[in-house]
Amino acid sequence: MILIVFKYFTPRGFRGLTFYPFVFLADKDDKLNEVFINHERIHIRQQLELLIVPFYLWYITEYLFRLLQYGDRKKAYYSISFEKEAYTNEKDLAYLKSRSFWRFFRYV
Repeated sequence: MILIVFKYFTPRGFRGLTFYPFVFLADKDDKLNEVFINHERIHIRQQLELLIVPFYLWYITEYLFRLLQYGDRKKAYYSISFEKEAYTNEKDLAYLKSRSFWRFFRYV
């Protein structure tokens, strides 16, 4: 994982964007935020499991489906299975050590 601080690549309203193997951060202080970094590491693992490109296709498809379902961009984002897994487990800094393969399926 390579951390890059570049606020112009991070969408408005977001603190970071993970695009394997890079994590783009809007704020340099987030480099020291263990919970935030763990959240992004979970996304790195998800991307590797789905061989990167399929991850993005699934992510966008699920977001669009949730957007149609809820009619709310924020609710759609938080309902994406990848985000649910990352937000649920971001405070558990040992989560990735015991995480089973394709664990995000539990959150679909």
